[in-house]
Amino acid sequence: MSKLAGKVAVVTGASKGIGAAIAKALAAEGASVVVNYASSKAGADAVVADITASNGKAIAVGGDVSKAADAQGIVNAAVETYGRLDILVNNSGVYEFAALEEITEEHFHKQFNINVLGTLLTTQAAAKHFGEGASIINISSVVTRITPATSAVYSGTKGAVDAITGALARELGARKIRVNSINPGVVVTEGTHSAGIIGSDFDAAALAQTPLGRLGQPDDIASIAVFLASDDARWMTGESLIASGGMR
Repeated sequence: MSKLAGKVAVVTGASKGIGAAIAKALAAEGASVVVNYASSKAGADAVVADITASNGKAIAVGGDVSKAADAQGIVNAAVETYGRLDILVNNSGVYEFAALEEITEEHFHKQFNINVLGTLLTTQAAAKHFGEGASIINISSVVTRITPATSAVYSGTKGAVDAITGALARELGARKIRVNSINPGVVVTEGTHSAGIIGSDFDAAALAQTPLGRLGQPDDIASIAVFLASDDARWMTGESLIASGGMR
């Protein structure tokens, strides 16, 4: 039997990259999936089409996770369509790098609003519907360990995500709701390409520090998300799993 048969999942920021791979992997294991997007409806629709073509269940739902009403709407769509909610993957995120003297209020708030406030608002909305055994998976980053230069704000957001993961694991543990994070290294996605990371000096330096000798692929992260969502990880909560090919 599929690991997630009968489960319902929300994956935020799932129109491309890691989020899309996670949505497809959860669906392949039997979950019905809400594919959230903020701006790329076409991307989310393509993910849904891929899932349904493989006899999975999915719908695309727009919404900005940094707005409480939108976060609630994403969760409501899952419950109204599928009747329950069991898995939340807080994947929505943005990253911008800036030297200390270049940091602005806009640079700060853009990243903290989506990466941190969005995680809290979506989890707040979802927790009302969770039953025993539910799983929250926060997508953090290895930057919390390697803290690259010019990443003060971005690394700060992901440090906050790790702290939130631990705090909510304790807060929701009495309800038997698990909360864990995945901390990827450099992953080859549309986002890392468009940001100029792939092929850059940073890319080369990261690769040189990665014992497994390659950059990550979205499926490398998706398989870990399936594990954390499933009963295989029933005794794990409050953990931050570094998925970086050994880069520290």
